Amino acid sequence: MDNQTRKLLFEKAKEWILEAGNHIRDVIDEPLYIDTKSNPNDLVTQMDRNTEKYFAKKIKGEYPNHLILSEEGFGDEVDNLKGTIWIIDPIDGTMNFVHQKRNFAISIGIYQDGVGEIGLIYNVMEDVLYTAQKGQGAFKNNKQLLPLDKKLPLEESILVINSIWACENPVVNEKKIQELIKKVRGTRSIGSAALEFAYIAEGIVDGYLTMKLAPWDIAAGAILVNEVGGLTTNSNGETLDLLVNNTILSANKQIHNKISNQFVELK
Repeated sequence: MDNQTRKLLFEKAKEWILEAGNHIRDVIDEPLYIDTKSNPNDLVTQMDRNTEKYFAKKIKGEYPNHLILSEEGFGDEVDNLKGTIWIIDPIDGTMNFVHQKRNFAISIGIYQDGVGEIGLIYNVMEDVLYTAQKGQGAFKNNKQLLPLDKKLPLEESILVINSIWACENPVVNEKKIQELIKKVRGTRSIGSAALEFAYIAEGIVDGYLTMKLAPWDIAAGAILVNEVGGLTTNSNGETLDLLVNNTILSANKQIHNKISNQFVELK
């Protein structure tokens, strides 16, 4: 994608994500209609669906040849990464949205032939927009974020990890995760994958480890982290597959390999 095309696409995506966020803030106190999907904790609301429908209408109206990979059913059947693909999570952190009315985000990653070109993560209630364009760095409300190039001992790092992975589970060796938790300075769990990626890019947390994220959870955040010199892979250090669910390790490069090699052991 050439710079001019990327710039025009970025400006459209930015316009739409801010407009969608403004609408959510306007109606945040209205009654919600809440459903569950795969399990009682996998929530979806009419706001998730309406927001995704809004993006689908805008994208298809402006760019009919672009594809949409998204969570709530308004996208396309995508089986490869050829062409221009918008990967969208209309509300990332739906449980936070329902229970807290904060700490959720709209996430948009735009890929061209599998390459991340544009990433936007909008912390709606804080009115904070994180953005990145390939090769141009990452920004928070138009202020450029600093590169993640500091030498960082694991013992001085803050890691984002859900406590569920430190409990007995069929996915990962929980004893290794418990060792990791004891090793780092502290752990956090925000409840929105998009914001967790954004906070790595901002440098206010140093790594994010989780065992199952969908493409729309990952797409924008991986671009942001990459643009500040961080690294996002699956938990074994291998390249992500944006067509399936992934384990995720996103971190400052100084600690990425230490975590992957020493503390992650899948069952």
